[in-house]
Amino acid sequence: MSEPDKADRLKALDAKIAALKRTDPVKDHAEEHYSQAQLAWRMVIELVAGLAIGFGIGYGLDTLFGTLPLFLVLFIFLGLAAGVLTMMRSAKEVQRKQLAAASEDEGDASGD
Repeated sequence: MSEPDKADRLKALDAKIAALKRTDPVKDHAEEHYSQAQLAWRMVIELVAGLAIGFGIGYGLDTLFGTLPLFLVLFIFLGLAAGVLTMMRSAKEVQRKQLAAASEDEGDASGD
C-alpha cells in the first residue's frame, strides 16, 4: 500500500469516528426507571436515618437522665419530622430539575 492510500483510509476512519461521536445517545427507558428507583431509595433512607438518629439521641438522653420513655418518644417524633422535612426538600429539588429539563426541552423544540 502506498502512503497516500493509507492517509486516505485514516481520514475516512477519522470521519467515521467523529460521526459516531456526534450522535446523541438515546435515552433508555430503563435508565429513567432506575433513576426513579434511586430517588425512592434516597427518600426512604432519609426518613429512616431521621428516625434512627432521633431514636439514638432519645435513648442516650434517657439512659443519661434515667427517664427511659420520655426523651425516646420525643426525639423519635423529632427525627420523624426531620426525615419528612428532608424528604420534602429532596422532592422539591427533583421537581425543580424536572421543570428545568422540561422548559429546556420546550426551548429546543421551539428553536428548531
